[in-house]
Amino acid sequence: MLKQTQQQKLLQKLSPQQIQLMKLLQVPTAVLEERIKEELEENPALEYGEEAHEDEFKDPQEEFNSADTEEGDDEFEPDGSENEYDNIDISEYVSEGDDDIADYKLRDDNYPDQDENKTIPVRVETSFHEHLLGQLGMLELDDRQNSIAEQIIGSIDDDGYLRREVSAIVDDLSFSQNVVTDEDEIRDLIRKIQDFDPPGVAATDLKECLLLQLKRKPQDDPGVLGAYQILENYFDEFTKKHYEKIQKGLNMNDEGLKEAIGQIIRLTPKPGGNFATLNKAESYVVPDFFILNNNGKLELTLNSKNAPDLRISEGYRDMLKEYDRGDKKDKRQKEAVLFIKQKIDAAKWFIDAIKQRQHTLLSTMESIMSYQREFFLTGDETTMRPMILKDIADITQLDISTVSRVANSKYVQTEFGTFKLKFFFSESLSTDSGEEVSTREVKKILSDLIEGENKRKPLSDENLTKMLQDKGYNIARRTVAKYREQLNIPVARLRKEL
Repeated sequence: MLKQTQQQKLLQKLSPQQIQLMKLLQVPTAVLEERIKEELEENPALEYGEEAHEDEFKDPQEEFNSADTEEGDDEFEPDGSENEYDNIDISEYVSEGDDDIADYKLRDDNYPDQDENKTIPVRVETSFHEHLLGQLGMLELDDRQNSIAEQIIGSIDDDGYLRREVSAIVDDLSFSQNVVTDEDEIRDLIRKIQDFDPPGVAATDLKECLLLQLKRKPQDDPGVLGAYQILENYFDEFTKKHYEKIQKGLNMNDEGLKEAIGQIIRLTPKPGGNFATLNKAESYVVPDFFILNNNGKLELTLNSKNAPDLRISEGYRDMLKEYDRGDKKDKRQKEAVLFIKQKIDAAKWFIDAIKQRQHTLLSTMESIMSYQREFFLTGDETTMRPMILKDIADITQLDISTVSRVANSKYVQTEFGTFKLKFFFSESLSTDSGEEVSTREVKKILSDLIEGENKRKPLSDENLTKMLQDKGYNIARRTVAKYREQLNIPVARLRKEL
């Protein structure tokens, strides 16, 4: 039995434009230029402006909302109906009595033009595997052995370890390159590659990596000899800092143990670490904001790379003017004009989205700067106030998810260093007096206590808890342990020094 019913539902849907705006907001300054280049390649109606124009923008939020409501549901491809071709209105794109159509510009006069002649340094990097392959020429190998050695180097991880089984490398060569070899030949070539720089490369585990590095040191040095004996025979005890067992087993005095451990801690646990290929956005931190303390007055500026000079292509606007002047308009011309309109609309939307991005970034950072004013004036972490995403969302009238996107991907440069915005957010903790303090403040005090401890007798979590409680912080031992782990500080036993 069929039945008809009426239902009233309240739904919230994001338009494609709003989704793209959220993605654009998340893009850090370091990769914003790449995102703009992508848009320039996809949309010929968008281009960089050479001169600043006098036309003013509407309010960015209002501009974006109107574009979203009016054009958000439009399809980019014409449906081909006669009605669509006959009712082309380009009046909003053509200004009567004016040679130039009202232009969209993005560059704000408050952003000084950068010196185009300024030389920008470019970092030239050699990857870790390229560094190893470059050393193959030092070995006297035939073509077959060279192919095997290249396969071995290709199996080495970015941190310098060869974790792939020798039998698996034999199979790889057999199936992928039709090279027949055996495990003995592979191991022989691995030993030769282990003589390459950096020392410790092609080791299968940490113990072998450290031992390979010690072999490069003078073997008549008592400290080197002691270090080799510790790693070879008492590696587990060393990692757990059971020094008494090591001294007893090797009949080593305190001075000899200290000298041997000094040799070990100067070794590199990840020989390939300095050569690992890094993503451009991760290897360079480009601040999105700059905060300057001008005689007690905080001044906030946005990185000029966030305000690119974009505008609508002159050529595309000229095409619309030519169409408007013409009398005879066939179907092909109308199709072309529809395409031009769509590209111009897309370009306008992208410019508005960039402008809205600027507005959101500044609004969020201004609120954070005001909330954490004391820190930006002094650089003292203990002055930071408890602050969560909702606090900034309430001030800026933005959604919490929007504030989160900004906080997780943006950086601010101050006279005390460059910080991720997420750094300024923390939960609260109560003191004996009932005052709410930032957990960031507690972590700073905890870090200072551990830094000032006697390393021969490190403070346990219980002792740290008591010391914090004596300072007036209501904190449990498990919370101290959690904060210590978040600070990447090991337990007391592993902090012990001779």
